[in-house]
Amino acid sequence: MSALHLVRHGRPVLDPAVPAHAWELDPAGFDDVWAVRDRLPVGATWFCSPEPKAIQTAQLLTDAEVGVVDDLREQGRSGWVDDLAGLVRDAFARPDLPAYDGWESVTALRARIVRTVATIWRLHGSADVVLVGHGTAWTALLSALTGDEPDLERLRSMPMPALITLPGHLAAASLSE
Repeated sequence: MSALHLVRHGRPVLDPAVPAHAWELDPAGFDDVWAVRDRLPVGATWFCSPEPKAIQTAQLLTDAEVGVVDDLREQGRSGWVDDLAGLVRDAFARPDLPAYDGWESVTALRARIVRTVATIWRLHGSADVVLVGHGTAWTALLSALTGDEPDLERLRSMPMPALITLPGHLAAASLSE
């Protein structure tokens, strides 16, 4: 039976002078990424966000070809903020509104991620699919797939990298609605 594997990228180098969407992986965290490699299926179809930290995570996890999909990117955000966790909580509390000037609303993020993953699953879901992306995006996707409220505690405690595996039948049922 096929499965949908969601990988949160490895730990990036945080640099307030560089936009988050341009951050690179921290080489000190490569071992953590490699530790996930053995938990992923051989022969899966791979896609990732266009952000360097996601591309680099995918490159450490597989020797297979990885398709880069723009709409798998993280929630659109601008500028450095000191209280990112607080703003993300605010974003989920008021999903139709940007939590900060220049941010994508959670409603827009959720629609983009669900649409993109549904298309990938429709085209490739007869076998395992691995998607390498971001914590906030995966939180919005999981909420949409399960019908549950976004699990912000899980997001807060989610390591970098993290792996979430959904059975193919759950993904198929949720993504075809």
